[in-house]
Order: sequence, then structure tokens, then C-alpha cells
Amino acid sequence: MSISQIQAVLKDITTLRLDAIVNAANQRLLGGGGVDGAIHRAAGPQLYQACLKVPEVAPAVRCPTGEARITPGFNLPAKFVIHTVGPVWEGGNLGEAELLASCYRNCLKLARENAIRSIAFPAISTGVYGYPLEQAAKIAVRIVRDFLIEVNDLDQVIFACFDARALHIYQALLERTNG
Repeated sequence: MSISQIQAVLKDITTLRLDAIVNAANQRLLGGGGVDGAIHRAAGPQLYQACLKVPEVAPAVRCPTGEARITPGFNLPAKFVIHTVGPVWEGGNLGEAELLASCYRNCLKLARENAIRSIAFPAISTGVYGYPLEQAAKIAVRIVRDFLIEVNDLDQVIFACFDARALHIYQALLERTNG
């Protein structure tokens, strides 16, 4: 594993030309606010149609919390969108950390299964789901690092940060864990 494989950038995830971007979705997979809405708008109506074809595993649930599903990227520069549903923050004592870690693991598993070599993650669950950014970033960086140490079949992992604060947090974590 090399430091150059993992970066934090201040960019709109929908503009990244990679094999895959990750969507912080809801369980219906039919679009929403934040990064989910932005990805659906940028990908075009075909993404909505593709998500409709993902089978429901329970009423109105196409992707349970902690799991991931993959679709084409359509009008995005990324070839694929990996949709994952992060946990809603309820104070940290209801398994939120393990569910969030599961999101990252399942996205990376889908990446491996689909020969994806470059991927970008948003800060899953840190928007309307309320997960504290620093805690979520620690989990994200740890899971990605562990995956690269164990498997090392990705050329590039990007944490696409939505603001300067998020960028600073991710960069500090990446520097700290590279020492």
C-alpha cells in the first residue's frame, strides 16, 4: 500500500472521472437530498430507472443500512455508482460505528467484484443522518487502509470532501496514519 493510493480532495464527487463513485443513499435508492440528489441529477434519469430495477428486500427497501448496490454511472464521468446506506446517528450506542464500517467494506467488496481500480467516497452519514464528521472519517480511513493492506487491488481511493473542514479532517487522518 502506498500513500499515493489514498487522497482527500475538495471536489464535487459527481465530477470525478474514476471507475466508481459512492453514493450516500437512502434505503429506497431513488434519490434524495445532499450527495444522493446531486448524483442522481448528474447521472440523469437512467440512474433512477436502474435503481427502480434493484429488487426490494423489504417494502421500500432496496438497500438495507450497511449494505451496498451497484449501478452504471450513466451521464457521470464515473463508470459506476456504488450506492450504500449509512446509519442515522442516534448517539453512538446503537451499532452505528459497525454499520458505517460495513458500508465501506461492502462498497470495497463490490469494487473488487467489478474490477474497479479507482473509487471516490463521500463522507457517508455525515449530512442529514447526523454522524459526527471526525468519528465517521476515522472509520472510513481505517476501513480503506485495512482493505488496501489486505487486498491492495485498488490504484486510487479518493475521499471527496464537501468543505474545507472535512478536507482538513481527512488529510490530518491520512497524514497521522502514514507515520
